[in-house]
Amino acid sequence: MTAHLVLAVLTVLFLAATGISFVRIAHGFVRSFSFPRLQILALTVVLAGFTIWLVDDPQWLWTLLAGQAIVAIVQAACILQFTPLRPRQSERFDGPDDAPNVVSILSSNVKMSNRDYGRTVQIARDANPDIALFMEVDQAWTDALAPIGEGRPHQVVQPLDNAYGMALYSRLELADVQVQDLIMDEVPSIIATVTLRDGRSFRLYCVHPEPPVPHIDSAGRDGELMQVAHLVDKDEMPAVVCGDLNDVAWSHTTRLFQRLSGLLDPRIGRGFYSSFDARFWFLRWPLDHLFHDARFRLVSMRRLPYTGSDHFPMYFSLALTQSTGDSAPPPEKDETDLEESREIREEARELDRDAIGVDWEK
Repeated sequence: MTAHLVLAVLTVLFLAATGISFVRIAHGFVRSFSFPRLQILALTVVLAGFTIWLVDDPQWLWTLLAGQAIVAIVQAACILQFTPLRPRQSERFDGPDDAPNVVSILSSNVKMSNRDYGRTVQIARDANPDIALFMEVDQAWTDALAPIGEGRPHQVVQPLDNAYGMALYSRLELADVQVQDLIMDEVPSIIATVTLRDGRSFRLYCVHPEPPVPHIDSAGRDGELMQVAHLVDKDEMPAVVCGDLNDVAWSHTTRLFQRLSGLLDPRIGRGFYSSFDARFWFLRWPLDHLFHDARFRLVSMRRLPYTGSDHFPMYFSLALTQSTGDSAPPPEKDETDLEESREIREEARELDRDAIGVDWEK
């Protein structure tokens, strides 16, 4: 009976966690249940194995297995699109990797307290991207990243001591550069027009909103994602959004972001590419993203080696083409999406608190 009770409690907890993940409340405690879907799915499969092994009473057995099946089916349905079982959303580029319409982008959250500068610099050198974006940089980090600026004369460097500093280095020309606090004070985003080697241009949005922590609302993060989607939707230029979005690829807010912006997720149909937490193999999910206009084709995408940060760097290479081709766009936004976005942005602008700072993990 003790085993039955333990299995029942665990099953109820997994059911509760699954249900809470769909609650539309902008709070870190609620939002955090959307993150570990893969982990909950794996643990539920293990739990089902123990249930079959330990439970003899048919009524207990089938009741527990039914609850576990609900958890497994719901969690699997949420992450299925990031497996090869689903069609790829981003079309593959069939030209050379060094074509003049190709741009490569490195996105790396260095973790401000991480002082292993050399490893980050070496990995950036090895990847050799056209554009390198670093987040959570303070002055010490921007000093250490100076070698990345060699050969990348177009730079936007905004060091901060609150873990929201950003540094952007590009060998491609940057114009119309803006550094904006879109929602929260001292949480900057970088917006710039990038000119490719073939002369065409696109808009680059570099973002790093607040993390959703269990004891504080997530309105700042949600509002910034909606604001970026709003800006992209109004922008006539092809757009790329990249950075540590502090949101998993399968969350409601990320999918809403896609519907509002119309941007594609190259992970769909290809894999999870989990970038956080780099320190613990069993606790990882995709937080570092790149979303792109349908006129881009994917050349390559990979997760780079460990740098001492809690995030793995991500490398993306895209080719800007003349048409949308056969890409599979996200569903069209509707009035409900637009109204939800307006409400989220209004709630975020009404926040009366500082951004979550460097001590959030404490």
